[in-house]
Amino acid sequence: MAIAAVFLGMFAWYAGGALLGLFANLVVAFFLALAFEPSVLWLVRRGVRRGTAAAITMVTAALAGAGLLALSGQLFVSQVIQLGREVPALYTRVQQLLAERFAVTVPDADELLLTAVQRWGQELAGRAIGVGSSVLSGVFAATTIVIVTYYLCAAGPRFRASLCRWLAPKRQEEVLSLWEVAQAKVSDFITTRIILAAIATVVTVVFLSILGTPYALPLGLFTGLVSQFVPTIGVYLGGGLPALIALTSQSPWHALGVLAFIVGYQQVENFAIAPKVSARTLEMNPAVSLVVVLAFGAVFGWLGAFLAQPIAATVQAVAKTYINRHELVESAMFHDPGKERLEVRFWGRRRPRGSASS
Repeated sequence: MAIAAVFLGMFAWYAGGALLGLFANLVVAFFLALAFEPSVLWLVRRGVRRGTAAAITMVTAALAGAGLLALSGQLFVSQVIQLGREVPALYTRVQQLLAERFAVTVPDADELLLTAVQRWGQELAGRAIGVGSSVLSGVFAATTIVIVTYYLCAAGPRFRASLCRWLAPKRQEEVLSLWEVAQAKVSDFITTRIILAAIATVVTVVFLSILGTPYALPLGLFTGLVSQFVPTIGVYLGGGLPALIALTSQSPWHALGVLAFIVGYQQVENFAIAPKVSARTLEMNPAVSLVVVLAFGAVFGWLGAFLAQPIAATVQAVAKTYINRHELVESAMFHDPGKERLEVRFWGRRRPRGSASS
């Protein structure tokens, strides 16, 4: 029995590691289905079949994302091509400056390129194969997420009914209540992201317009959306394109100004704007909201950082339902001097002293 238990534990450990990626895809699909549910219900109430409503919602979201990628991608590719054309001339000017002022001789651009190809060509070829494999894995994961999300949205009540058939009536009520809370918190999370994206878009457009950077409106929209809906690296992707366009169309100083603005605004958003918006929409304490994102991102990576707030808000709402809280004792530690009436701020809500909640 001990030997069997050891081998069973080893198999479970191996299977868990192998299925971790699939589990992450299913979690993403589940939360996407919760996010799409309000739009699907809006169409269903207007006579559209649920499967068709799910397809319309997902296709609309995909077209909106594709439109943004097409707009920003065209700007990005054109600026990269322009930058590539200017690199040889820039290298030549740097070469002449080093030779005239510092008597430093650097190789020509053609010689430097040939040396780089000879030294790193094989390594780049190997990495290209790895990148191709990663792209295929990403396509497979995206396909899995899309299919599972569609079936969850299309099934809707039927899926919840089939799941609850295995549970006792009391457990069914608990599962449905938890489902409803999770759906509300995910909707609040999407609302939070949209508000923050709108603020970032307006601020970025104003700054780029003052700086005189071309394409201020599409660049601001790209920065606002990407910085909010792409976890971890969204800030760098969102700020990289405006900096690149400022570099190619204006000057390096303008590009540094854009980068400084992006970094500065990100700090203001992280510590001032985002916690307050999250506190209003997700009913979370601002400090808790920031710590949860940092903790989930450190443990689970980009997926944890993206899903941290709705998961934490769901857990918080469930805790409020199932964990009893008690009346406060009389203590001067609960209020500032001169306060006759006590108000305790708990999870973004104000409660008068002596109020009880379960």
